[in-house]
Parts: sequence; C-alpha cells; structure tokens
Amino acid sequence: MDHDEVARFFTRADGEYAFARWGRPISPVVFGVDDATLSVVKGAIEAVVALAGHKMAEHDPELGVNLLVFFFREWSELTETPDLDRLVPDLAPLVARLEDADANQYRHFRFDEAGGIKAVFAFVRMDAALSDIPAEDIALAQAAQCILLWSDVAFKSSGPLGKVGENLVLRPDVASIIRAAYDPVMPTVASDASHALRLAARMELMQ
Repeated sequence: MDHDEVARFFTRADGEYAFARWGRPISPVVFGVDDATLSVVKGAIEAVVALAGHKMAEHDPELGVNLLVFFFREWSELTETPDLDRLVPDLAPLVARLEDADANQYRHFRFDEAGGIKAVFAFVRMDAALSDIPAEDIALAQAAQCILLWSDVAFKSSGPLGKVGENLVLRPDVASIIRAAYDPVMPTVASDASHALRLAARMELMQ
C-alpha cells in the first residue's frame, strides 16, 4: 500500500486526518450475550490485541474496564441502561440520530490527556442483517474497529473483514495497518497526513 491508500483509512469525511491508538492496556467487558458468545467476543478482542502487539489487563486502574461492548435489539435500550448517560455524553440525542439512520452499530471513543485512546464504547444493534452473521465474524469486525481510531468513512464501502475460502478474516491491508500502527517507533497520536508516510514505510519494512 502507498501512503495515499493508508491515509484514506484515517482521513475523515471533513478532510481532517486523525489517528490514535490505545495508550493503555485494554480491559474489556461485554453486555447482552450468553456465556458462549462472551468467550467468542473476548477471544476476538484478544486476537486483535495480539496482532497489534498491545497488552490486555484484567483491570484498568482508572476506569475498571475501558472497552465496553453492548449487544441489543433496539437503540432505546441504551437510554434505559443505568448511568450510561454519564459515560457517553448526549446519549439521548445520539440514540435518536442512530434510530433515524437505522444504524446497526456505533463506537464512541474517549481519549487521555496525550490523545491516546482511553476507552471505547461499542454498540451493536442485532438487526436482521447482523442476525444472519456468525458471532465470531461480528466480534472480529468490532475488535478491529476498536483497536484504532479509524476514519468515520474508512469502512463505509467495505468492512474490515475479507473472505478466504469459506471463512471471514481480517483483510490483509487492515491487519498490516494495525501491526504497523502499534510498532513502538510510531506515535500514539497523529493529526498530520505525513503520519501516513511513516505508517506505509513501517508496513513495508514489516512485510
């Protein structure tokens, strides 16, 4: 991939370049699933974190947990969740917008003082389209989209997974970006598109 292709993954619809990776170990919790699905979701998170060469932890010293994944049927369930409005600003208007858009997923990011990812709230509405997709595929796609601050249009035309035989796996370009983005020589935060040049160079070196 050249740097222009890499830059598109972090260039937002308004033209702003915005990149961030996690600045702390990831401590996940999953709501709205049975025990079998819980292990699938956590397994997908662990796999993507391992791909990145990042760390997981049982407990975040500041937040307790910092990656919260919610599965539900209707967006209105979020406004009925106790104290969630204290963690996600303007939750009620957000839910209204998502309902109007008939969205089936949304991720809210919080950042630390340095700009690194501090927490992610991943919301997955199990509509008819998602209900036909295996849990492991949904989990892997969510994990990939939570590991970095991607552009709001990065996966608009094509998701982070690709088909290999009968299985869905992380697309090679997405996996390569994740690995390179977490290389220790790369910055945790970037707002200039020149970052894509460094990222593309790092990806080439890691091939």
